Amino acid sequence: MLGFTLPLQLRCCHHLSQQPPLPNPISPKPFYPPVVPSVPRPRIGPGLRASFPVLSGSVFPEDEADVELGRLLALLPEEMRRRVSDHAELPQLIEVVMDLGRKPLARFPSGDFVISEYPITVQDIEHATAQVGDFAVDNRAGISRTLHRISAIRNRKGTIIGLTCRVGRAISGSAKLLQDLIKDGASLLLIGPPGVGKTTIIREIARMLANDYKKRVMIVDTSNEIGGDGDIPHAGIGNARRMQVPNSDAQHKVLIEAVENHMPQVIVIDEIGTKLEAMAASTIAQRGIQLVATAHGITIENLIMNPSLEMLVGGIQSVTLGDEEASRRGVQKTVLERKGPSTFSCGVEIISKTELRIHRSLEATVDAILSGRFPNVEIRKMKSQEQEEILDNGPVSDSSLQKNGEIMFEEITEGADDQTSQNELLFKLPVDLVEDSWEHKSPLSLFCYG
Repeated sequence: MLGFTLPLQLRCCHHLSQQPPLPNPISPKPFYPPVVPSVPRPRIGPGLRASFPVLSGSVFPEDEADVELGRLLALLPEEMRRRVSDHAELPQLIEVVMDLGRKPLARFPSGDFVISEYPITVQDIEHATAQVGDFAVDNRAGISRTLHRISAIRNRKGTIIGLTCRVGRAISGSAKLLQDLIKDGASLLLIGPPGVGKTTIIREIARMLANDYKKRVMIVDTSNEIGGDGDIPHAGIGNARRMQVPNSDAQHKVLIEAVENHMPQVIVIDEIGTKLEAMAASTIAQRGIQLVATAHGITIENLIMNPSLEMLVGGIQSVTLGDEEASRRGVQKTVLERKGPSTFSCGVEIISKTELRIHRSLEATVDAILSGRFPNVEIRKMKSQEQEEILDNGPVSDSSLQKNGEIMFEEITEGADDQTSQNELLFKLPVDLVEDSWEHKSPLSLFCYG
């Protein structure tokens, strides 16, 4: 019997090893989250907390913007996240500031809002930094597939002791006021103070050029603010391609590489700040490539007086005139003149998120400023999501300027130092006179002297 027992036992064991394990009747019942239409099923795991925001009154976000905002709020502890989510201005959240040993702040258009009565601890900083990407040399990091920017403050030993969590949004229609210039293929230089929306506008310009006008657009993204963090760019740039810059000091090299290797029709640059970057942009413009870039400054005069960026407007040189020429011009013998052609054809001063100042000819603006004259400027305002053109290089009428039965013809000129209403010339004409002239078919002409 021993000869039969051993093979039989082996066969039984082999047969049992192939059978699936029996279910455990006392095992806990698995949890399946509810499925909401048009929202993908969430994954169970550590990523769940970072993928969905804790919003009052809803479990899942309504659109992609809420998802991205929730991923930023996931950096905060539970109590802070709840207080931010309950704020009435949550969709307009600007940034969250976390400094070690201080109360955290959430900044909204209406002002700062304290989101916790307890100061930030080391554990709070570590919890936030563990959920973002690696910090680069410029102490900036991001959250993959989002436009948020996380900036770090370090102590002398290199330890992170503060975070500025800036909210990034892709706003459709933010470049509508510049649509005619974009369509004409003009090279645009956008200037404005930090936080006014320069990056948001050029991101939308890149999307419009790539999707609407079918151009080959290459974005040179220094801090991943245009295309977002991670290897896959954000959907806000449309079909435009993106080249990341490993080090901010190498941005001018990446600009030349983008032109030589990828044959773009448009180059989009964020934050031109050094002389090497200005020289690279000038070289690209000479090859006939459309440029869209931003630079820090408030007015065109700031670029003229900036030795590192003056090349963007053609460069400035001092010229000594002869006695006869100086007398003819009525100026001193030593004057400042533009050295060469401007890198950009148009300049845009961003006054606010709804108001722009357009310099259609950047060279003419620079020449006027250097000669002490007032350059022509075109002011455009966004009102009720519609484009409202206030000035077009001369007196224009606009239905929005009708007040008390009068049409106001407004001509705005801008000086180098004085940009107040003292430089505005207002011409008022009764509406009745205009209507009578049309009834009698007699031409009406307005002339401005002086």
